[in-house]
Amino acid sequence: MTLEDLFHRAGTPPKAEKLPVTLTHFKNDRIDEYYWMRDKESPKVIDLLMEENSYTKRVMIELEDLEKRLFVEIKDRVKETDLSVPVRKGNYSYFSKTEEGKQYPIHARRRVDKESEETLLDENQEAIGHDFFALGGLSVSPNEGLIAYLTDIDGSELYTLTIRSISEPERILAQLEECYYGIAWSLDSQFVFFTKTDIQMRPYQVWRLDLAEGKTELVFQEDDEGYFVGIGTTKDDKFIVVDVASKTTTQIFLIDASAPEKPPEQFSERVKGLEYSVEHWRKQFFIVTNRDNPDFGLMVVDHGTNDHRCWEPYLETTEGVRLLEIEVFSDFIAIEERYQATTRLRVIDLRSKAAYEVPKTEEVSSIYIGENEEFDSKVLRYEYSSMITPRSVFDLDLESGSSTLLKQTEVLGDFAGTNYTTFRVWADARDGTKIPISVVCRSDIVPDEKGHPTLLYGYGSYEHSIDPAFSSLRLSLINRGMVFAYAHVRGGGEMGRAWYLDGKLEKKPHTFTDFIDCTKALIDQGWSDPKRIAARGGSAGGMLMGAIANMAPDLYRAIVAEVPFVDCLTTILDPSLPLTTFEWEEWGNPVTDKAIYDIMKSYAPYENVVRVQYPYMLITAGLNDPRVSYWEPAKWAQRLRDKTINPRIILRTEMGAGHQGPSGRYETWHDEAFVYAFILSALELE
Repeated sequence: MTLEDLFHRAGTPPKAEKLPVTLTHFKNDRIDEYYWMRDKESPKVIDLLMEENSYTKRVMIELEDLEKRLFVEIKDRVKETDLSVPVRKGNYSYFSKTEEGKQYPIHARRRVDKESEETLLDENQEAIGHDFFALGGLSVSPNEGLIAYLTDIDGSELYTLTIRSISEPERILAQLEECYYGIAWSLDSQFVFFTKTDIQMRPYQVWRLDLAEGKTELVFQEDDEGYFVGIGTTKDDKFIVVDVASKTTTQIFLIDASAPEKPPEQFSERVKGLEYSVEHWRKQFFIVTNRDNPDFGLMVVDHGTNDHRCWEPYLETTEGVRLLEIEVFSDFIAIEERYQATTRLRVIDLRSKAAYEVPKTEEVSSIYIGENEEFDSKVLRYEYSSMITPRSVFDLDLESGSSTLLKQTEVLGDFAGTNYTTFRVWADARDGTKIPISVVCRSDIVPDEKGHPTLLYGYGSYEHSIDPAFSSLRLSLINRGMVFAYAHVRGGGEMGRAWYLDGKLEKKPHTFTDFIDCTKALIDQGWSDPKRIAARGGSAGGMLMGAIANMAPDLYRAIVAEVPFVDCLTTILDPSLPLTTFEWEEWGNPVTDKAIYDIMKSYAPYENVVRVQYPYMLITAGLNDPRVSYWEPAKWAQRLRDKTINPRIILRTEMGAGHQGPSGRYETWHDEAFVYAFILSALELE
């Protein structure tokens, strides 16, 4: 039975009431028939979402056996009871473990001079009684006796901050509601710093909790709605870092962790367009900044010099090589860079400035700085993966440059990397730009005139890079003869800062046309069957899915749009909504800029639905999503059904979760099996 048959048998989909609202801006009228769906408290809204879920279940009911088989395949490749590689800090080695049948990790530690294990936090215990659970952060105090952690039980990303004793878990010192990401300790372990959000979900305040007095005090507040506030510490724990950042500008304030009651001191004045991060080293600070190079460089300044004009270049920069991150040790510094849509690591001896690159065994692969907590260490922990090589954790001897493999994620069953191949394909965009595509498939798959069923994934926003890395889950697709590929479209960060700038603001349409041109390149080069291509993306990548559905509906057999940002013009015009003003530097400000308004209106998926037959479409939403409000995908599904020919659309809303979807590894695998069943059925592979 085909997916077409399943839609036919499912009966009539839910049809929402039309209550047209006229939205006027720059004397331009837009009619929104489903604007009323924004009322989350309305029983009519909840009933509609539940009806949508019921309809989705009716469509997919004949695929439940396939979904169950896919779930078993996914689960059977995973070593369910497993340990992470321990990370040394102070007197302890810290690690996490998973146990068969349990949804969440258990965080533990072992004293370096003892064999006994001590549990820090069992997420499974914390999750009891909740349909959703997410850990937003976990931090052990400098005296090694206390733990602070953030928990979310509804997907709203508003967390409960709990501080308790490690040796006496029942002794809770404090519990604070509606906190955001970030935890920082004073050196004496008496003060905990945390962040709070405003009504638009913008983190804008830093608070200090005095554990001895049980009092909280506001330490810092950022009133400019275009800036987010974050909190952290330097690697040596000597400074608490207050990071104030927009999409294009950074300002950092420092608090001496040994004098936590002193006010924050600015590291440098705020300069529009200046971005940077800092790390303390002896009596200096290393700065990763775009001051002299849009792809960022490494600078250094003496402690106490609060002027960016005094920063001195430490390394020569190379055009097109994006400096991402540094890891500072007493005698060495590790540098993570991005070049030609892959990452690389370099090590510099701070005594001699001699440098070397950490070797990689595959061209299309990813290498990252791992967890490194000890400043005086002579060992760098790093991770490596490719689309055919599972996540591998290494220790690098910084003196000799030799690497030791500590652990490679075990893939159970008959998996062998030699049965697969990964490579790079380049697409010619319509303006002549070369777009990289990372591809993985079975080693017996070769390009031919017919091509092969393909799943193409894309994102292309916020300078976020989709790196070529391993996933045992997608073996269920690849083993069935599918080609899987990442389209590294403009708007992402895969090819440096210029790549990002060429896919944002007024150049945002490049993201969408690049994806379409990547699809055509895979067809032209014999990798993809033009009649069996699926596309997938989430959040801003969901906007990408909506745009390509409007622009090239005949090119795709199926589209999966997860928590898609599809009503983007209406949202970005409304500063009262969460995160909107912060987003103006990414998309432009259509409130005051008519050119941006016109560009956004030209690509906004909700505004541009056309009367043709669209691909099979699976759309997801989260009722508690603070990033992409549930009503965007819900309204879009209704408009698609109303305006397109033979609509074949299902909407699945997580009624107790947010932007990241369901929590717990088994629920995540079930969710992925559901998506895979939809794709395989649409491409007629099952």
